Amino acid sequence: MIMRAKAEDLQEILKLQYLAYQSEADLFGSRDIPPLKQTLDEVIDEFNCGIILKMTDDKDTIIGSVRAEERDGTVYIGKLMVHPYHRNKEYGSSLLSEIEKCFPYRRYELFTSTRSLDNIRLYQKLGYRIFARKAVNDELEFVYMEKGNSYEHNSDESN
Repeated sequence: MIMRAKAEDLQEILKLQYLAYQSEADLFGSRDIPPLKQTLDEVIDEFNCGIILKMTDDKDTIIGSVRAEERDGTVYIGKLMVHPYHRNKEYGSSLLSEIEKCFPYRRYELFTSTRSLDNIRLYQKLGYRIFARKAVNDELEFVYMEKGNSYEHNSDESN
């Protein structure tokens, strides 16, 4: 079941985040990535500025989550995560679709590491396209992906 998270869910979501992003950290051989360093206060700030969804199992345990915030007509989606034991069951797709429904008919933007090939494939399958790349350092490069009304009508138009 997917629903809006409540303030009392945030500690459990952060705990899931620390677990879910271990696989991302493994791609770099380092635990020094932002999702593993985020604090509860920072999650509370994101909660207060946007929407956090949670996915629960039949025991009401949080097994997935995603966040989004709208600024200037673009919905910025982040921290899409699924518990490692529940991956490859289309839960990530479901969470992404649900967060988009919270902000209908908008432009959606997200980013991921170029090493996260599974994430890139998932986002492309759901209609996202790469529109930019940004090197953070020698080891880390992000791809920025978008979906939505800013380019659907004229795919030759650049943003």
